[in-house]
Amino acid sequence: MKRLSILAGCLFSTAAFAQVAALPEGPGKSIVEKSCTQCHDLSRIQRSGFSETGWRNHVAMMRNVGAQVAPGEVDTLVGYLAKNFPEKAKPKAAVISGTTQVDIQEWEVPTTGTRPHDPLLARDGSLWYTGQFSNHIGRLDRATGQIREFKLKHPTSGPHGLVEDANGHIWFTANNAGYIGELDPATGEVKEYPMPESAATDPHTPIFDQGGRLWFTVQGGNRIGRLDPKTGKIDLVRPITPNARPYGIKVDSKGVPWTVLFGTNKIARVDPQTMAVKEYPLPHKETRPRRMAITRDDAIWYADYSRGMIGRLIPFSGEVKEWPSPGGKDSQPYGMATDGDIVWYSESGVSPNTLVRFDPATEKFQTWTIPSGGGVIRHLDMRSPNEIAIACSGVNKIGLVTIR
Repeated sequence: MKRLSILAGCLFSTAAFAQVAALPEGPGKSIVEKSCTQCHDLSRIQRSGFSETGWRNHVAMMRNVGAQVAPGEVDTLVGYLAKNFPEKAKPKAAVISGTTQVDIQEWEVPTTGTRPHDPLLARDGSLWYTGQFSNHIGRLDRATGQIREFKLKHPTSGPHGLVEDANGHIWFTANNAGYIGELDPATGEVKEYPMPESAATDPHTPIFDQGGRLWFTVQGGNRIGRLDPKTGKIDLVRPITPNARPYGIKVDSKGVPWTVLFGTNKIARVDPQTMAVKEYPLPHKETRPRRMAITRDDAIWYADYSRGMIGRLIPFSGEVKEWPSPGGKDSQPYGMATDGDIVWYSESGVSPNTLVRFDPATEKFQTWTIPSGGGVIRHLDMRSPNEIAIACSGVNKIGLVTIR
């Protein structure tokens, strides 16, 4: 996600305002004109559509990142938005039955408008998440159901992706503030590792390799990074393709990082020593791979967000094979994970969002709907063969899928 312009002190633009149709009359119009244009022009609101609950959550998110809406104005604003910009119809979820059974449990996170972005299953069984719009890292104790929020010292960090190291420390990307953070859960202390280049403003997704080095993507800054926790040194490299927007990243069994390039139809391999980048074009120019997974045979799987497909790249041959996702061309496959054999992913463009299981051996799909609706599941984390963590950013929930 691009750095929130409101955090950079953007101001209302009369030129942008003039380019869009006038707002409908009614109570709340003046609040929209006063408050919602602090960060973006009105066309973004007019293109949106949510239920009253959805608008309430979005208003809370915007207030969390600085929108000037007084507490007494919230109900009027939400009512106006829900009446004039109602929820838009989405493709209906396609439910495909099968023999695998799952249980999906969800928890509401404590802070309204948190926008939980990425989940993480830690080795001790706890479930972590990034509170992107509330500037904290959250930890759920599954035994008690209690959630602890670790507030970050930088006021506009915008935590995005997260991963656990061998010592149980939680590392995260500060997507708005341009640093990598290391959280010690025992003390709550956070160590910050700032980006060495000013253009690398939005570190995105992190992953550790087998040697303990942290690799990460920088989407808008078009970089791929490597951080050595022993020294704190960060090295950055650019993909070959301009504006490639590196997004999801994984490491194969040989310690080689791979990343999908969301701004183009390519997947990139990074030499773990020299950081030389090799790009693999995918067959269709319209493909936009957003998240990825690597199965135990080191095949590269990707979620094609723009075409409603999932695909597999065999690196040594360059062979690519694709399958239509059950929800159709507008299903927007997004978060992806694997137990080594089975590929799991989310469809974020259908209502409700779905969890999808794909077996490469049989080429068969099975799907389940997310009880809360999901509100866009952006990432999956699978630590064991029978547990998947999810974060439901649009409905302020986190969840656990147990595979029976």
